[in-house]
Amino acid sequence: MSQELPTRRSQAKASRRRTMLDAAAALFAQRGFSRVSIEDLGAAAGVSGPAVYRHFSGKQALLGALLLDVSDELLSGGREVVATTGDDDGALRALISFHVDFALSNTDVIRVQDRDLDNLSPEDHKQVRILQRSYVELWVDLLGRLHPEEDSAARRIKAHAVFGLINSTPHSLQMHGKRVGAKSARPVLEQMAWAALVAPAA
Repeated sequence: MSQELPTRRSQAKASRRRTMLDAAAALFAQRGFSRVSIEDLGAAAGVSGPAVYRHFSGKQALLGALLLDVSDELLSGGREVVATTGDDDGALRALISFHVDFALSNTDVIRVQDRDLDNLSPEDHKQVRILQRSYVELWVDLLGRLHPEEDSAARRIKAHAVFGLINSTPHSLQMHGKRVGAKSARPVLEQMAWAALVAPAA
């Protein structure tokens, strides 16, 4: 019994933290970082404003945790995809699918990343950039095995261009006031990303 209690407490704490991060993503995406207060975040997460401080030192720390978590998830998830796929061609298809799934599931976080990255603390900003660069290089290395004739600069440009394509989902899925479903969007995004990455560099 004594061993179960810490586990339950840690699970409850992790759940509350996740709820706060999800609430922050939604509010920051909707209003922008500067227009959201700790009280707003607490209310959206179903707690009092001061209760947020039990998990985060402040609003900036919450933003840092949000973007650090997602950057780390992308990198670790991408590495696992590449490591567990038997051939490079299949790994690239799987990596594209992985990133499309991320983009379709995290449109709020993508908005926050685009708009509020500069509101991070210097240390969090540095760490997010390190994780993001490592994720880019994962793609660049894989493309290098598939297209050894292309230099790394061309492969890096391709990777960033495809990220821009896939990460446009917060905007591209809104058409005439209606949202396009993920089921319809996924194959289009995957096919376009594949075509862009395997096209020969000029």
